[in-house]
Amino acid sequence: MKTGLFITFIFFLFGYANGQEEPEPDTTRIKLKEKQILIINHKEDLGDEEDSDTIDAQPDKKTLKSFEAHWAGVEFGPTMLLNSAMKSSFPGNEHWENDPGKSFSWNLNFAEYKFKIYKNYIGLTTGLGINWTQIGLKNNILFADSDSLWVMKDTVNDYQKNKLRAVYLTAPLMIEFCSSGESDKGFYLAAGVIGGVRLGSSTKQVIEEDKTKIRTKTKGVYGLNAFRLDAAVKLGYKDIGVFANYNLLPLFDTDKTVGVYPLTFGLTVNF
Repeated sequence: MKTGLFITFIFFLFGYANGQEEPEPDTTRIKLKEKQILIINHKEDLGDEEDSDTIDAQPDKKTLKSFEAHWAGVEFGPTMLLNSAMKSSFPGNEHWENDPGKSFSWNLNFAEYKFKIYKNYIGLTTGLGINWTQIGLKNNILFADSDSLWVMKDTVNDYQKNKLRAVYLTAPLMIEFCSSGESDKGFYLAAGVIGGVRLGSSTKQVIEEDKTKIRTKTKGVYGLNAFRLDAAVKLGYKDIGVFANYNLLPLFDTDKTVGVYPLTFGLTVNF
């Protein structure tokens, strides 16, 4: 008797629920001896609910673009060697009077991060990059010892090319100002310092002998400082701009030669 009342109650309960207007019910059948219990689950349209309850933790592309810095990109420009008085002449050390037409720097800045100070308008930029510096030397200068800095003039060979090259891993610390709330719009100005550590260096000479070009490449330290620190400034509009870097640390160890300070300026294209 009790079993019959219970089954009647179940039918009444689910019969009432089945009378409501619900879309596409799912039915579960439970056999109890010779009787069946029907459990009906109604599908609810959770489309709006899911939209309202879902939190997208991943910022959209526009938000990410808004807080990008102006470091990642490619930079290229000529390099001049200056003395401690910021002049291009080196009395008594004329071998450091480089050829600006054959001296340049490439910067490939591949990682950046911007700490927001005030929205996108003011921020602190850091990141990582690779710098390739090439110094075109005059007067047939020859580095005779790759481990120290023994420089002399080659009176036998006439060099068509004579270059000193160095590669650095760099990291900036610059304060950046933007005129727009989005990084890819408006003007920007960034100023600060760029630190670097030397990864490698070499010299390359090209001479012509009997109408045959002979190339010589020699790896070495050449008295170069292991570290560099540049005063840096960047100015531009959207993703195009100009830059200037001045070495605050001398290029070479001053115990081995006079102070030599590279100045590089040129164009930048941001990623």
